[in-house]
Amino acid sequence: MKREYMTTRDIVGPLMLVENVSGVTYGELVELEFPDGRRSLGNVLEVNEDVALVQAFQGTQGSNPSQTKVRFLGRGLTLGVSRDMLGRVFDGLGRPRDGGPEILPDKDVSIYGSPINPTARDFPDDFIQTGVSSIDGLNPLVRGQKLPIFSASGLPHNQLAAQIARQAAVLARSDDPQKVGEKLEGEFAVVFAAMGITFEDADFFMSELRNTAAIERSVLFLNLADDPAVERIATPRMALTAAEYLAYECDMHVLVILTDMTYYCEALREVSAARKEVPGRRGFPGYLYTDLATIYERAGRIKGRKGSITQIPILTMPEDDKTHPIPDLTGYITEGQIILDRNLHRRGIYPPVAVLPSLSRLKQKGIGPGKTREDHADLSNQLFGAYARGIQAKELAVILGEAALSDDDKAFSRFADAFEGEFIRQAEHEERSVEETLTLGWKLMTLLPRTELKRIKDDFVERYLPDMEG
Repeated sequence: MKREYMTTRDIVGPLMLVENVSGVTYGELVELEFPDGRRSLGNVLEVNEDVALVQAFQGTQGSNPSQTKVRFLGRGLTLGVSRDMLGRVFDGLGRPRDGGPEILPDKDVSIYGSPINPTARDFPDDFIQTGVSSIDGLNPLVRGQKLPIFSASGLPHNQLAAQIARQAAVLARSDDPQKVGEKLEGEFAVVFAAMGITFEDADFFMSELRNTAAIERSVLFLNLADDPAVERIATPRMALTAAEYLAYECDMHVLVILTDMTYYCEALREVSAARKEVPGRRGFPGYLYTDLATIYERAGRIKGRKGSITQIPILTMPEDDKTHPIPDLTGYITEGQIILDRNLHRRGIYPPVAVLPSLSRLKQKGIGPGKTREDHADLSNQLFGAYARGIQAKELAVILGEAALSDDDKAFSRFADAFEGEFIRQAEHEERSVEETLTLGWKLMTLLPRTELKRIKDDFVERYLPDMEG
């Protein structure tokens, strides 16, 4: 039941204090009508007896406390969901942004979702091919996982996000080695949520997906830099609500890409400061960990359901600082991280993935016989070890000179250069299958003495190592 009041007492930034209300609940949707006739939506942040704290999504500029009408709509913020959302672009509050018609929803769903019972969760164990060797070969993404990308200002995280959105696919599982690696057609969707990005970046994402027809299997939610900051708090939840419908109602495998979580957290800090809450580290609210968990933990698989939600949150670390609260807390909640490196970027290597500090905690569950290939785990470990030793040898050469290196050290140094130049380096529109990635890894193994391949079973070396003379 709608209830209308004109008893606003204070307006501070996007927040309004409304007195003498009754029957108002936390999270309830609010319609605001300002003196100039402008209308806006908001929601209830707090209720204390007959006083409600209301957050306006489009801001409160031009409002007057005594002349502002506040209507409580008796329901929470919802999103109308339908399979017809695929191929469409929406704003941060779920309204069409592509000039198309309104969606005729199958149902309206609360954007805050329902917690998944831990006992109902199914363990992630299916490989998702991104087409990017530095991810697929070394830190694979597993269906139902949440694997963030830690980037920084000026690094090409938008290009990498668009590339993953274009190329990502779930691969078929099979006991027949000939059938492993085939893409599951018609079951995969991408939900892309962008928060606080520029119009130029938004146009880049839309054109990238449209040019490759990947838009047909995608749903985009775009909150631009000039949109209200408060709207950013709802944007990732809108995207995840759409993803949950496609995954659990339409039995699709959904990849959710959220960028940039740093702008989301800064919007959260802005609202917290307006509420005069006691700040935590660097001014962020003390509940930042809990708030991020309500987003990240909506990824996963549910027993008895065919669909799944896999998340790739992307965040830019302020001042390249991994100890900043946003990457720090994100790392606690998620299952690893892909870190982009500024030094690789300066040397013209794309994607500039820093292999050694990156980690996918579930990678062993998504690779191996029937999923990718039997030699995947051993080859991955050997590539890690050889690259680490090669970096060490290059650092030693800087201090002592190359003449001081042993023959083995020189081989590992050459391997590190080739690994960066051939394995990590990849064209922005180049899609490598996991088979091609593993073949490239074995090719690089020929640069090392055979006696140094200590992390790979002898059977695999005999079977997969190319003939050095050939």
